[in-house]
Amino acid sequence: MSKARQPVQDDSSPRETQPFSEVGAWRAVGGGWYPLFGGFRTAGFSFEWHDFDCSQEFDWGSSFHPGSVELCLNLRGNAMLLDSTRRVTVSPRTFVFYCQGEPPLSAVRHAGERHQFITVEFSREFLVRHFADTVNDLLPLVSAVVRNSACRSQIGVPERLPTTLAQLIESLRHPPVFAPAQAVWFQCKALELAAQLFFRPAAGELFCTRQQRAALERVERARAVLREKFSSPPSLEELGRQVGCSPFYLSRTFSQETGMTIQQYLRQIRMERAAELLRTGRGNVTEVALEVGYNSLSHFSAAFHQTFGCCPGLYPLKTQTQRAAESGVIESKPFHHA
Repeated sequence: MSKARQPVQDDSSPRETQPFSEVGAWRAVGGGWYPLFGGFRTAGFSFEWHDFDCSQEFDWGSSFHPGSVELCLNLRGNAMLLDSTRRVTVSPRTFVFYCQGEPPLSAVRHAGERHQFITVEFSREFLVRHFADTVNDLLPLVSAVVRNSACRSQIGVPERLPTTLAQLIESLRHPPVFAPAQAVWFQCKALELAAQLFFRPAAGELFCTRQQRAALERVERARAVLREKFSSPPSLEELGRQVGCSPFYLSRTFSQETGMTIQQYLRQIRMERAAELLRTGRGNVTEVALEVGYNSLSHFSAAFHQTFGCCPGLYPLKTQTQRAAESGVIESKPFHHA
């Protein structure tokens, strides 16, 4: 039933004189990356599967096609996306889309984690061909790409991965049609995803839709505040005032939309920062603990061990077994950057 893996296309942006290829960007992960179907230049869209462990931060952004809109359906692993104005966290079981324009986006996949995700790349030509007549109804990020071939880099707001998209991921990996029908099937899936995610609500949207969008915006603002003030975060009451809702509503909505409590998210940010400081040698364990907001060294060590599977004094000298235990799998081998 499944078609053999296709060779990677060395696709180019229409604005570039030299072909752009993402093959080099993924070389370090070996078989942890492979195309499911399509080609950025030939078909105008492509689906790619990623499944790998990494022992160091991985430059994810170097794989983004210039002049493209890319959708990431993120199952496992944490990542960071940065444009000229924002830094966006991509958490497990979320999806986010972004535009690779000017200046180029920066993006990293975090070290010491298992990463599983599917990316769907849309060329500008594909989007223009299918959505030029409805450009006024598209989300601003997508609309800018359709209108202008030299748009600036932008990042959408990450959202929790709904059950329908999680089910779609499994079908993308194992298409339920015969090989001759897969070209049609995958194009339909690319258009289905665009139809679901790239259009903004009409002026007469239902109240529940407006309410959900407002909740997502509040959660994203709360995350931004916590990322900025993780070492001395505001109280729940103050955080609610800053984002414009009650503490109880914010706590409940935050958990629903992110899959973790505010305290769990805050600890995640602190641990990510602590790991970065330790990895780059910018402080000993005690100094790092204080910088990320822990007054108790024992509490910091316990949180770090729970997150990364080793005590902070040994990080990042972790064993393969420890990394496998964290991810719940033993068979995958970590890769090492050159």
